[in-house]
Amino acid sequence: MNATGSRGLKSALIAAVAAVTVVLAGCAPHEVNGAPEAETAAPRVPLTALPVLDDPHAYVGESTATLTDASITPVMADPAQSLPVTVTSHDSDGEHQVTVTDTSRVIAIDINGTIAATVWGLGFGDTLVGRDQSTTFPEAAHLPLVTGGGHAVNAEAIIALAPTLIITDGTIGPRDVIEQLRDVGITVVSVERDPSLDGAAKLARDVAAIYGAPEVGELLATQIDEEIDQKLAEIAEIAPKPGLRTLFLYLRGGSGIYYLLGESSGASDLIKGLGAIDLAEELSWGEAHPLTDEAIVAADPELILVMTNGLESVGGVDGLLASKPVFGLTSAGKNRRFVDMSDGQVLSFGPRTADVLDALARAIYAPEASS
Repeated sequence: MNATGSRGLKSALIAAVAAVTVVLAGCAPHEVNGAPEAETAAPRVPLTALPVLDDPHAYVGESTATLTDASITPVMADPAQSLPVTVTSHDSDGEHQVTVTDTSRVIAIDINGTIAATVWGLGFGDTLVGRDQSTTFPEAAHLPLVTGGGHAVNAEAIIALAPTLIITDGTIGPRDVIEQLRDVGITVVSVERDPSLDGAAKLARDVAAIYGAPEVGELLATQIDEEIDQKLAEIAEIAPKPGLRTLFLYLRGGSGIYYLLGESSGASDLIKGLGAIDLAEELSWGEAHPLTDEAIVAADPELILVMTNGLESVGGVDGLLASKPVFGLTSAGKNRRFVDMSDGQVLSFGPRTADVLDALARAIYAPEASS
């Protein structure tokens, strides 16, 4: 990511209005209605002060990346709004102009829980009345679920909550269900999906525009960019050169789903942000790629990133190596070099992007210190 001069100019303004985030450390969070409950512990040691591995290429053993605190601190309390506002909805059948008149009851849904996290980061969390299954930050734990298995939208559950606005991005559906919600008179806005380090700030601006609050969107976007830039600089100091050859593996053992994630998922941006080599890009896998023995052997990863629930669904590292012996032929398999992170966090490019990078970097480059 390229830093811009405007980010530095806005940092003083952000410091004046942003709530102070207390960075905490600790063990994995408890679950409350599917969302982790924050725990309190001592501040974490900065990445550059950690006892990092002498040779990350040779390390043996799996590790788990955890956030110090899964909570999201709004950049501003009770931001000013100016409604109605007309915005562009990026729907599956093209772009449409949509006028938003009421944001008092909002449901923000997508496959990674990123939109709801952004709403909260902007300071509009009290407008949320429902959540998708990937929205796992503690403040949203009390909200009723409106998605089911496979991230399918439950139209009846949504309609029962009487939302005045739905914000989504086309990653969950089915499409006809979303259209059904429009048909009953609910305003639906689809933001443009950009799962990337740059996309986190763009989403902040886009969601703020829907709320008629562009100023707070700029504040959050600038904060996100500055935090990411700082974290990338820290990671660059501890990542080996050349970087670890890395794949992101999507697993759902119960359904027999095994995919290698590429650029369209955001996995590539995440891997490169960690100072590693993205094998999906090297092998020109832009989209999710079905796992085949030939693909794994051709990639020969040193490190494999996975979602925690996905890894559990195949019986952990032992179960994966037993069910897919081809992994045992790779450097990652031989060294059991798998790093997992919560499904609702690892690819959620939103207000916690820098924290996600931090947690993964600890698990990869200083696993013994972060365990």
